[in-house]
Amino acid sequence: MDAAAATEDQYLAFRVADRQFAVPTALVAEVARMPRLSRVPHAPAGLLGLANVRGAVLPVLSLSHLLLDKDDDAISRLVVVDAGEPVGLAVSDVRQTRAGDSHGATLIDIADMIARCIPLRSKSGGIRGTAAVETDEAEETLPLVSFAIGSQFFALPLGAIDEVIRLPEGIAILPHADAVVVGSTAYRNATLPLLSLAALLALPDQGGGNRSRVLIVQMGSHRVGLVVDAMGAILRVAPTDIDPVPHVLTRGSAEARIQAICRLDDGARLVSVLSLEQLLRDDITQRLLQSGTGEDETMDGSADARSSEQFLLFRVGEEEFGLPVEAVEEVAALPPKLTRLPKAPVFVQGVMNLRGEVIPVIDQAHRFHGTAATGTKRRIVVVRIGALKAGFLVDAVSEILRVDSEALREAPDLGAEGTRVFDRVANLEDEDKLILIVSPRELLDRAEQDFVRDLREKGASAAS
Repeated sequence: MDAAAATEDQYLAFRVADRQFAVPTALVAEVARMPRLSRVPHAPAGLLGLANVRGAVLPVLSLSHLLLDKDDDAISRLVVVDAGEPVGLAVSDVRQTRAGDSHGATLIDIADMIARCIPLRSKSGGIRGTAAVETDEAEETLPLVSFAIGSQFFALPLGAIDEVIRLPEGIAILPHADAVVVGSTAYRNATLPLLSLAALLALPDQGGGNRSRVLIVQMGSHRVGLVVDAMGAILRVAPTDIDPVPHVLTRGSAEARIQAICRLDDGARLVSVLSLEQLLRDDITQRLLQSGTGEDETMDGSADARSSEQFLLFRVGEEEFGLPVEAVEEVAALPPKLTRLPKAPVFVQGVMNLRGEVIPVIDQAHRFHGTAATGTKRRIVVVRIGALKAGFLVDAVSEILRVDSEALREAPDLGAEGTRVFDRVANLEDEDKLILIVSPRELLDRAEQDFVRDLREKGASAAS
């Protein structure tokens, strides 16, 4: 018997619930502990989620559901098999490799099981392209990221901010430091200095507690973290609603750091736009330049040279998702009351008036088959692509994340119609998590299709 024949006659046995199964070892790539899973809304019933296995994004199938039609709470191992493409099998435990035959264990036809679990998979074999985000060129706006310091709101141009992250717990405090200096923290294999934006603007530091965020900005060849009390909305402001700061107000050092004033809600709200170039005092800038090394500058330069994209992260239930920032019109608070639409689908919460424009509000927790969080201040993410525009109600908007292109993967084709709204996966290996990236075009198209389908079904039900 040659080596190839011997391999074909070997089987890996494992347990699923109270039953024994086996697969040919020739198909087994590896056996590992069950990794962290990311749930995929609208996925087939037998799909537990997606997992990061050695840098690859794999769909993980529930054998207990597919083979025994029941759930198994004792899942502890992942068997990675390759029957044309790698797939993870969730099992209770792995027994042993057996030669000759499966020794009473039920042999699984992997290819047939995958075909039954995901019957609508694309047969083209090509990579699904990511449609470019369309913009309305006739309506030019300036994208701003707003944030709170105490009870006052300020903003910076979106292009000036690399990322927005939570205030980390591990901060190294510098003894006898200036009041502006909060400390430093580890960030992307480098040391990130953290500065208090309240102190830079000569405002009282009230602290934001769990709501505190860090705006990561580029100062020359250095990255700096600006600590703020809380994130506000992402705004897209028309140039006609932006006024220069009156000269009479620019005589003080703090006021000089404001480069413009935005008028929102017909002038009812004012937001000060900061000047990043004028934000740091000369002595702090000089210290940053003196503390830099050639190694830091090389690292920063290489990071800037890499291709990357920015995503707005939002949460629905326990899961986190991402949207390309360029597709986000703005992020707004949920109004106290929405206007209900007669005969609208259950996922349409109603419509809201956003600066004179009527926007449909869609409950994304309902459409993602999740459970909305309670006791949280929910947000509306307004998305526009060309003439299409809608507000998606989410549980929270957590941060703005910059992801290197090499960390973005094509989302596995899971066959189900609803899963096509996710076109890519951000594989954040350093944080041991996957983030499903939503295709803005698919998100709006699916919402429109669901709306029409629901009205059609209601009409047919009423006719009968």
